[in-house]
Amino acid sequence: MDTNYDVIIAGAGAAGLYTALSLPSHLKVLLICKREKELCNSHLAQGGIAAVYKPVDDDTTAIHTNDTFVAGGFKNDPAAVQVLVTRAAEEIEHLLQLGVDFDRDETGELDRTLEGGHTRRRIFHYRDSTGARITKVLRETVEQLPNVTMLDFALMCRLERNGSGFAVDVLKDGEHITFTSRFMVLATGGIGRVYDFTTNSAIATGDGITAAYALGATIKDLSYIQFHPTAYADKHSRECFLISESVRGEGAYLLNCNKERFMDRYDDRLELAPRDVVSRSIMLESKRTGSDEFFLDIRYMGEEFLHQRFPMIFEFLLTQGINMGHDLIPIYPCQHYLMGGIAVDTCARTDIEGLYAVGECSCTGVHGNNRLASNSLLEALVFGRRAAEDIAEKYDPDVTVPEYTFTQPENAEHIPTGLRTKIRHIMQKAYFVIPDKQAAVEGFEQVCEIKNTLEKGNYIIDRDYVEAKSLATVAYIVLKETL
Repeated sequence: MDTNYDVIIAGAGAAGLYTALSLPSHLKVLLICKREKELCNSHLAQGGIAAVYKPVDDDTTAIHTNDTFVAGGFKNDPAAVQVLVTRAAEEIEHLLQLGVDFDRDETGELDRTLEGGHTRRRIFHYRDSTGARITKVLRETVEQLPNVTMLDFALMCRLERNGSGFAVDVLKDGEHITFTSRFMVLATGGIGRVYDFTTNSAIATGDGITAAYALGATIKDLSYIQFHPTAYADKHSRECFLISESVRGEGAYLLNCNKERFMDRYDDRLELAPRDVVSRSIMLESKRTGSDEFFLDIRYMGEEFLHQRFPMIFEFLLTQGINMGHDLIPIYPCQHYLMGGIAVDTCARTDIEGLYAVGECSCTGVHGNNRLASNSLLEALVFGRRAAEDIAEKYDPDVTVPEYTFTQPENAEHIPTGLRTKIRHIMQKAYFVIPDKQAAVEGFEQVCEIKNTLEKGNYIIDRDYVEAKSLATVAYIVLKETL
């Protein structure tokens, strides 16, 4: 196996795949996937991708911009938002050319749905599994590229500067392999597994953010964490099934324990308020009623429509004994997305030369303190392409990267059990929808102890160690920002 590449991309979700696809064909690219190729947060994205493309309903990029700012509490970066909304149409067109078959209406025109925080119907979708469809098409396209090598079940353990480039310690099939490259792109996704309950997949442990932090890259606004208001209420599973924003976009009502609508007490936009508003409203209503029972009600739309529009959600709920055409859907807020991350500019460049970050692990500033629904897949594509364009411009075939050898610790032992569980409990208690300041102070002290133990101990560098260290680092940064 070749071990030297022009570009190494860590992460094979939409951002990583699209970056690889957008790079020039003469560059040798390694794309490493932490687990199986399909396992990523992009694959789980249900609702769709937002864009002003051949606009209807008098939609404009200015309106999309305003909706993004309103949802993000006007803490968004204006330059990044401008890039996002103006390049959206180009990316939708490219997806169509690649073969992404978005849903169409009875006239054959592309169908657009509505989601919370949007004032126009601009969400392109493939039923209720848009992310899975997009990543499938991107993955199949990338797999045909002769200049790209994909490695699945390959864990990035360490990342170091190496001359004019980088060295990456990758654990594959029980063996540590050192790869080198001129450019490094982190596309490792979010941090959901730092919580007891999350909609994120098992890969979301903040590995890329931790690697960048260790290199000295700026980490920005890591405490900007989004809690989705309508995860399926199942406290028996750490990975909670998401009931898409688009269900409310199609007209679902939120009900409290008394089966009464309640959003009018908290916001004039009712069920279509931005996610942070709805999540806080649920928590306040829970305190008011003394109950954590909440429901979505879309029964009035009828079983036939719901099965056709939301086949994946419909079938999942049937496995739980719920027919969404006849029954209420139990829901509750759950950790969902990270707006902060590795600080980057509008070309996805970090403040370390040659290091890029794209997708959820990055902080472009696009989302402010709360992401507008369906802007995440768009961000992954727009800034993935921007990273590829910048790398292509900077590439110099005369620049070489030296060989590098990572040493493995001798006489090392396995990490103590229970560290990851302890971190999750701390974060769930200290920094959920409405943070608990006292719990955050106490939790920060405990997290510091865990982080110090992992950094100074002599431990085997395996998946358990890497993920525990990542979770400890993420929790440390988040809680430190809040104190």
